[in-house]
Amino acid sequence: MAEQRSGPLSGLLVADFSRILAGPYATMLLADLGAEVIKVESPAGDDTRTWMPPVRDGVSTYYLGINRNKRSIALDLKDPDDLTAARELARRADVMIENFRPGGLARFGLDHATVAAGNEKIVYASISGFGSGAGAGMPGYDLMVQAISGLMSLTGDPDGSPFRAGISVFDVMAGMHASIGILAALNRRAVTGRGQHIEVNLLSSALSGLVNHSSGYVAGGTVPFRMGNAHPSLFPYEPLPTKDGELIVIAGNDGQFRKLCQVLDLPGLPEDPRFGRNQDRTAHREELRPILVERLATRTRDEWFRALLDAGVPCAPINTIDEGVAFAEELGLNPVIDSGGIPSVRNPITFSETPPRYELPPPGLDEHGEEIRAWLKS
Repeated sequence: MAEQRSGPLSGLLVADFSRILAGPYATMLLADLGAEVIKVESPAGDDTRTWMPPVRDGVSTYYLGINRNKRSIALDLKDPDDLTAARELARRADVMIENFRPGGLARFGLDHATVAAGNEKIVYASISGFGSGAGAGMPGYDLMVQAISGLMSLTGDPDGSPFRAGISVFDVMAGMHASIGILAALNRRAVTGRGQHIEVNLLSSALSGLVNHSSGYVAGGTVPFRMGNAHPSLFPYEPLPTKDGELIVIAGNDGQFRKLCQVLDLPGLPEDPRFGRNQDRTAHREELRPILVERLATRTRDEWFRALLDAGVPCAPINTIDEGVAFAEELGLNPVIDSGGIPSVRNPITFSETPPRYELPPPGLDEHGEEIRAWLKS
C-alpha cells in the first residue's frame, strides 16, 4: 500500500462497503482527516457513478462530491477469491462501514458478529433506512424518510402541497451521525482494546434532526404544521420583500429587533406592546409584517443587506449556489479545494495543527484493485 497519509486520523484503516450517499459521505469525512479508506465496490460500481447530469469529464459530479481521498477495489462477493479478499480486508481494518439491508452481509460472513470474531478491535458501523428491527426490510431512500418523519409536512406553503428538501438532508445527517459514532467508539477502544457495533438509521437521524419540531411534539404535545418560510416561534424570521427582491430578515431576540427598527427608522415599534417582546411579535406578526414591508420597499435588497449587517441585524440575500460559493470566497472561507485536479468543496472542519488533506481524487472503479489485492495477500 501507499505511504501512510497525514492528518489527525492517520494510521486508521477504513473498509468502506457502503454506497450511494450516507456511507460514502461519512467515509469521505474520515478520509479527509487522514484515515486510509478503501472503497469496496461491486463490479458495476457505486450507483452514484451513473447519477448524471451534471458531469465533469464524463464522470458524475454527484459521485465526485463524496468520494475523494479514497482508493477503489471492485469485488464480486459471489466470487470465492474476491470474497476472500473482502474478508481479509475486514480482518485488517480498524473500521468497517456498510449500508446493505440489515443482515444482508451475513451470507458472506461479513456481518458484525463474524467479522468481530476474527477482529475484536473492529469498529463496525451499519447504516440503514429504518433500523434492524421491524423496519429492516424497508428500502432506505432519503425521500421516503423525509415523508415518513414528518419533514415534508413542514415544508411548503401552508395551503400548498408538501415539499421535499432540496438535498438528501437525512442521508447527510446520518452520515455525520455515523462519523460521530465511529470516533466515539474508537475513543472507547483506546481504553478497552475492543471495538463495537454502531447502528445508525435515517429515520432516527431525521427525528433527532427535526430538533424544535420533534421536541415540540414529544415534550409539548404540539404537532407543527407548514408555514412556508415563516418560523413558528420567531418573527421576523423569514424573507421580506425589498425594492428589488427578497431579503431574509431575522430578529432572534428583542435586542436585535430594536436594532432592526433603528436601521429602518421605526423607533416607536419596540415600545408598542404588540411588538416589544418576541412572543408578542409572533402573536401579532400579521400586523407587524406590513409595517416592515412598507419600509423595506424604499431601498434595494443589497442596500438593506449591508446596512442591517453593519448594525448587527441578522439578514441574508437568497442566493443561488454559485452566489453562495462566491460569498464564502469573499469571506475568506476558501470553500473550493483541489483534490488531485478535481475541484471539490472543502471539509468544513478547521484544525489548528492537523488540517484536512486532499491528496487523492475520487477513484475510478477498481483503480487501486491490483495494488490492494497484492497487499491483502502479503
